[in-house]
Amino acid sequence: MKNQTKKQDDTFQWVGVSTRGKKLEGELSGSSIALVKAQLRKQGITPSKVKRKAKPLFGLQSVQKITPKDIALVTRQIATMLMAGVPLIQSIDMIGSGSTNKSVSKLMGAIGDEVKAGLPLSNALRKYPRYFDDLYCDLVASGEQSGALDKIFDRVALYKEKSEALKSKIKKAMFYPAAVLVVALVVTSILLVFVVPQFQDIFAGFGAELPAFTLFVIAISEFMQEYWWVALIAVMAFGYIFKEAHLRSLALRDATDRAILKLPVIGMILNKAAVARYARTLSTTFAAGVPLVDALDSAAGASGNAVYRYAILEIKAEVSSGNQMNWAMRNSKIFPDMVVQMVAIGEESGSLDGMLAKVATIYEQEVDDAVDGLSSLLEPLIMAVLGVLVGGLIVAMYLPIFQLGSVI
Repeated sequence: MKNQTKKQDDTFQWVGVSTRGKKLEGELSGSSIALVKAQLRKQGITPSKVKRKAKPLFGLQSVQKITPKDIALVTRQIATMLMAGVPLIQSIDMIGSGSTNKSVSKLMGAIGDEVKAGLPLSNALRKYPRYFDDLYCDLVASGEQSGALDKIFDRVALYKEKSEALKSKIKKAMFYPAAVLVVALVVTSILLVFVVPQFQDIFAGFGAELPAFTLFVIAISEFMQEYWWVALIAVMAFGYIFKEAHLRSLALRDATDRAILKLPVIGMILNKAAVARYARTLSTTFAAGVPLVDALDSAAGASGNAVYRYAILEIKAEVSSGNQMNWAMRNSKIFPDMVVQMVAIGEESGSLDGMLAKVATIYEQEVDDAVDGLSSLLEPLIMAVLGVLVGGLIVAMYLPIFQLGSVI
């Protein structure tokens, strides 16, 4: 008797209409299009289009990454379900089965298995430090101890959502100037390598000395034509060496953090972002019942900049010795007066977490406004930079032509 292997079902993408007339789409496994259509009809969906999903080349399966945004979404879903009265294990199972990211489904399945085996959720999450940091796990642990896991997850979800929104704004602020610089370098390189040599051939028959500015541009053009690969390798090598040194050297990271805060416009945005992170982290942890000293530790780690990290650790030391936090913040001399005053009011009124949440909201809005303003501020700057580079090259090439009359 011959052994028969069962053919693995294919994945089909479908589009259809529900009984209420709502357009739906998704994926379904099956052995043929006809069977998939039959399954859909059983579910009350009238299929309009069903096609076999293309398989990856060479049989390689693409692995979907789990991003911080995915973790923020999962946290919000758990918070919503717990507040609706859905049991924790059922919530985890539903999120895992309903996620379109297979890596998230696998992760939630593994966490669900740990919880079903009797392990506390916080301990299960600690097994995946790549996705759930100490702050996240500590907050979940405090929720388990207090019996208010739904409220804690709601706070953590808000914290993650705000953090990701802030991070996105910072990336947007940093990307624009970098893109302008790259475009300017590419345009200048193209002109030096391809356009300037054409003018150089024309100038060869002039029989007169060329202007100094034109000679300077021609010298750069000749260097680029001969040694463009050296310049490219030098830029790539510098980028690689700096990246490795930045990873290995704490002193370099600290120096970079200090320097970046002094940049025009960008530095102002990063300062506001660091204050917002500090206030949001401290508000979330303190409201969750974490002692202030431990909350300051978490805020130092979440600040995202060495200058603020060291300042917050100094604040922690002063608070540990009995000083008020607003006094310690004032001594650090990096927090704006408004923030210090609001913290002082929060300490006096006993609503420090609420006041810090307001500070975070204010500074997150200021970062948002600053990033939007950066776009309009950089538009004339882009025109000026490109104008100087491209216009300078054009002037250098046309100067000899303007002097052609005197040569003749």
